[in-house]
Amino acid sequence: MKLIRYGEPGNEHPGIEIEGVRYDTSNIVWDYDEDFFSKNGIEDLKNKFDINTAARIANDVRLGEPVKRPGKIICIGLNYRKHAAESGMEVPKEPVVFFKATSSLIGPYDNIIIPKNSQKTDWEVELAVVIGKRANYISEEEAMDHVAGYILHNDVSEREFQIEKGGQWVKGKSCDTFAPMGPYLVTKEEVADPNNLRLWLTLNGKKMQDGNTSDFIFNIQYVIAYLSQYMSLMPGDIISTGTPEGVGFGFNPPFYLKDGDIIELGIEGLGESRQKVKAYS
Repeated sequence: MKLIRYGEPGNEHPGIEIEGVRYDTSNIVWDYDEDFFSKNGIEDLKNKFDINTAARIANDVRLGEPVKRPGKIICIGLNYRKHAAESGMEVPKEPVVFFKATSSLIGPYDNIIIPKNSQKTDWEVELAVVIGKRANYISEEEAMDHVAGYILHNDVSEREFQIEKGGQWVKGKSCDTFAPMGPYLVTKEEVADPNNLRLWLTLNGKKMQDGNTSDFIFNIQYVIAYLSQYMSLMPGDIISTGTPEGVGFGFNPPFYLKDGDIIELGIEGLGESRQKVKAYS
């Protein structure tokens, strides 16, 4: 299934997309949030949804982020071998873990706002994993049992805030609009192997990133099991698994986003998104 949320910001409703047609599901579920996932909501939705009676949603209605305000967004840094190389950093021996504020979430076609005083706002296409049930101290073999599905994510990053300001990376990752997600959450049974998916990103029509999750340093199962040793992974939590090579920071000389830029990105089987970049005003 492809789960969507639609409507104006702050007033989104749950829906589903089937063969390119969008349907409302608010008569079945309240929203796609922690409560939905923890109560086996995906299976309940499968059993109760009736395409013959469901109300259709117009294709011009705005899409929001597919999960309503998750408890946390956990990110894995330097998780592609080629991206670590372009960044001039050693391949990590253990996953590099940081958080991204949930207030940075926006829909897949919303505008990215370059923050006030920013000079180095960058792009990062990523595969995000949505947790379906609580995970504590689990093994790699158990990891996929705790997955609800997958989402396309643009992990927008301000490199000066992230690296040059000192401290943790979260400052450069959490600005408003820095987490466009969607267009939908694809449930796990529709993704045969999340560790072998093509993902790409273009800037103003020029291909910047074109990689595959097979270049992961730490695969999905390892990352989920690893994180569960240090914190409870709760239903609806999102894990963003890193970006392939081709970010602005990795070029010589580096270059970054500017007002009016258009970013388009996609992951095999997870759809495509598009964001216009606007300067803070």
